[in-house]
Amino acid sequence: MSQIGINDGASQQPAGTTLGGVAARLGKVAVLMGGASAEREVSLMSGQGVLQALISQGVDAHAFDPAERDLAELKVEGFSHCFIALHGRFGEDGTVQGALELLGIPYTGSGVMASSIAIDKVMTKRIWRSEGLPTPEWRQVDSAAATSEAFAALGSPMIVKPDREGSTIGLTKVTQIEQCGAAYALAARHDAMVLCEQFVKGDEVTIPLLGSGAGAHALPVIRIVAPDGNYDYQNKYFTDTTQYLVPANLPAGEEAHIQQLALKAYQVLGCRGWARVDVMIDARTRAPFLLEINTSPGMTPHSLVPMAAKAAGVSYPALCLEVLRHATLDYAAAGGDAQQPSTEPA
Repeated sequence: MSQIGINDGASQQPAGTTLGGVAARLGKVAVLMGGASAEREVSLMSGQGVLQALISQGVDAHAFDPAERDLAELKVEGFSHCFIALHGRFGEDGTVQGALELLGIPYTGSGVMASSIAIDKVMTKRIWRSEGLPTPEWRQVDSAAATSEAFAALGSPMIVKPDREGSTIGLTKVTQIEQCGAAYALAARHDAMVLCEQFVKGDEVTIPLLGSGAGAHALPVIRIVAPDGNYDYQNKYFTDTTQYLVPANLPAGEEAHIQQLALKAYQVLGCRGWARVDVMIDARTRAPFLLEINTSPGMTPHSLVPMAAKAAGVSYPALCLEVLRHATLDYAAAGGDAQQPSTEPA
């Protein structure tokens, strides 16, 4: 399952698909970065990395921050493709995807519906559960009192987090009922919808995925070993004490099973292009549980998709180019009429 169809370097490209040819076909590319979400800082780091990587591959790439410029300028300035390096709301929730659909500019990653579902952890878990996929028990809450009730039902430890944020922003691991009020308040600061989730003790792993439909495939599994088991925002992006093990050194057959599970989780949501699925493996039973999916994964120096790609023999610039090569629009991806509605006044 960890095979990957990326040609890393011009010498390995089939005839007619040299790096220069691919870059020319892509035309003028906007790397969307920054944005207005709580993950702006990480997005800027991701975007700058992607921008420099694409330029190194001969792509006519330019930075574009939707928090500072109107998206309509993309059309005016002649951009033909967008690499979405935005994270969180207004970036990977279907909002910018919908705008790009109206502008008729192909973009990387999942489409409008899959993006809007995947950022909503509760909706994602409902779909996974309906498809028979394992995910930890949860409650959706709207008050501190409801959070305490969830703790009584789910037990200790319990994870409290915003429903529609990423990068572990606003997340608390609750071990005592007295912590529920503060945990809810922190999560609610970022989203009116708050998720309480049963904690699964064991190995934390993540599985990057590339491609669409039947052509989608998983990259190598990465096992995450954070200080004191606390894989928070700081340990994700700004420290060097978290260990990322690839190969993950899981028991025989377990990695392939987890890759298949992540692939199905990706496909049932209708995702395309690329994503990353986070999984916990129960220490006692070795049963895997799906936590969430990220449809616009980080591309910083600490990020996991580039790490898995490197383990598969694919450089960071080649990975960026591969993701961009599959930029599309919803109707085009579905094999329908890709003609977009006119944005000109009647």
